[in-house]
Amino acid sequence: MNIVFFLIVLIAFVFAGWRQIAWTPVEGATAPIEALSIAMVESASGAVELAIGLVGVMTLFLGLMKIAEAGGLLKVISRLIRPLMVRLFPDVPPDHPAMGAMILNMSANALGLGNAATPFGIRAMQELDKLNPNKGTATDAMALFLAINTSSITLLPTGVIALRAAAGSADPAGILPTTLFATMGSTTVAIIAAKLYCRFTRVKNQSDPAKAAETEEIVEDAGSAGSRAEAFSSSGYPAWVSVISLGVLASFIPLTVIYGKVISPWIIPSLMIGFLTFGVIRRVPIYEAFVEGAKEGFQVAIKIIPYLVAILVAVGMFRASGAMDTMVSFLGVWTGKVGLPAEALPMALLRPLSGSGAYGILASIINDPAIGPDSYAGYLVSTLQGSTETTFYVLAVYFGAVQVKRLRHALAAALTADIAGVAFAVIACYYMFG
Repeated sequence: MNIVFFLIVLIAFVFAGWRQIAWTPVEGATAPIEALSIAMVESASGAVELAIGLVGVMTLFLGLMKIAEAGGLLKVISRLIRPLMVRLFPDVPPDHPAMGAMILNMSANALGLGNAATPFGIRAMQELDKLNPNKGTATDAMALFLAINTSSITLLPTGVIALRAAAGSADPAGILPTTLFATMGSTTVAIIAAKLYCRFTRVKNQSDPAKAAETEEIVEDAGSAGSRAEAFSSSGYPAWVSVISLGVLASFIPLTVIYGKVISPWIIPSLMIGFLTFGVIRRVPIYEAFVEGAKEGFQVAIKIIPYLVAILVAVGMFRASGAMDTMVSFLGVWTGKVGLPAEALPMALLRPLSGSGAYGILASIINDPAIGPDSYAGYLVSTLQGSTETTFYVLAVYFGAVQVKRLRHALAAALTADIAGVAFAVIACYYMFG
């Protein structure tokens, strides 16, 4: 991440400097180097505002997570899909709270609930960090979880559907099959990439005596958790219960496709009443548990601010310098030959860097009378927005929450999944609308 961060800033500075030297002053126009300075300040302010804006939703969902954890809901969920999760995350004990948090994060992403997914993901990272013998360094489980998170299967991209409807699309939900296909492909690639890349980034045990003692204690805790899991597995749910549960879950997929716009407004309120009702049934002091979990929202927001500032300032500089436009004009000639037209290329390049920037590009493209939401380019950029994640933002927030600075192969796996997501989106849109 050190090299990536430096290169983005360096390229932005070189481009802005070169444009400044060749720039002819025009009344009312902003000089390139001045625009770069403005972008740096605005991006830094925007990062802090973004972190503060996350406090409320983090407080809400981390409070609900605490109720679910106190009532044992996360263990129940993790036991139901244990066969799949155990194979994906062999280093995480089956009944560890990280399992339930990861499942809820993936479920929220699948339903297009980005705001709800973030607190669940942060909680999962905090729990995974408890099993981490090398603090500050990403584990294989962390890298795999984030790779899946940035490419997770999406059943209902609610935000994109709403934007397409506002742009006058005749079929706002027409991106559902293309989004599902693209995310299934990118998630498969994410898992393969994370499993493959981890072989090249092995971590040695820490040699510091104090840290070694801490590592030993953590490993012992993990081992005891694994022992509890083995003891529980003998009295856990039979395999047929897990199969039936997964089958019932899969049956909701066509319902979300057909009745997505009707269901989506009910999801978040239903989560709230569902968690609270579960807590009452399990005799959990729901108010105290909620408040206890909600306190973590403020602490997390403070931790992630420096990481957000670093990433968003670098991205803001890259856009303001003109480097993004130059890259688009150069690559657009070639990508157009493989189904990725020049007008859609900025979306593919910017989506991993800036969610708000990509959203703005999407809005401008589908509202352009010359393109529109129901053209091939309109369907493609809509699919890209609904099926890919802001990779650098996710890495900054999730790793920042647990103070991880050595990302190992997490960034490479996530970017590999992003590239795969673009490729599968092009294939799906070209087949259906090309």
